[in-house]
Amino acid sequence: TVGGGAASVEDFDRLLRAGADKVSVNTAAIHRPELVSEIADRFGNQVLVLSVDARRAVGTDSGFEVTTHGGRKSAGLDALAWAARGAELGAGEILLNAMDADGTQDGFDLDLIRAVRSEVTVPVIASGGAGRVEHFPAAVAAGADAVLAASVFHFGTLSIGEVKQALAAAGHPTR
Repeated sequence: TVGGGAASVEDFDRLLRAGADKVSVNTAAIHRPELVSEIADRFGNQVLVLSVDARRAVGTDSGFEVTTHGGRKSAGLDALAWAARGAELGAGEILLNAMDADGTQDGFDLDLIRAVRSEVTVPVIASGGAGRVEHFPAAVAAGADAVLAASVFHFGTLSIGEVKQALAAAGHPTR
């Protein structure tokens, strides 16, 4: 999955022709939600991942808001409503980035995962907060269909094998 900067049907076409299996979109979809439908109509929803950068916020219906710019700027959208709308418009997956947990290594935001899972039927990929092997099965148990981590693998804190073993031990299938 390629992400970052895709803002048009043409961008998706170029990235898919270059070999990407899937492409994620975030800010461009916030600014122009019909882009999600345009992409899904042209290429199918299986290639479209809606990236939702969510953080806790007072004053939203769900307690979570959508952000842009690495979580620094509010998009003025309720995160649960936006995830549901994105799925309705044709997103094939939701990449759920918990901005409050990102980089903390204190665990995925299980409340956020549960809340989004209750709103959408498309696969949810949990991101942000992984630090220990037990964080991964907990995220799947909360409703994530997949889990994403970066720094724990880049810096050798955890190995992919350790995470797969923890997921298997908890009864969750891995590839």
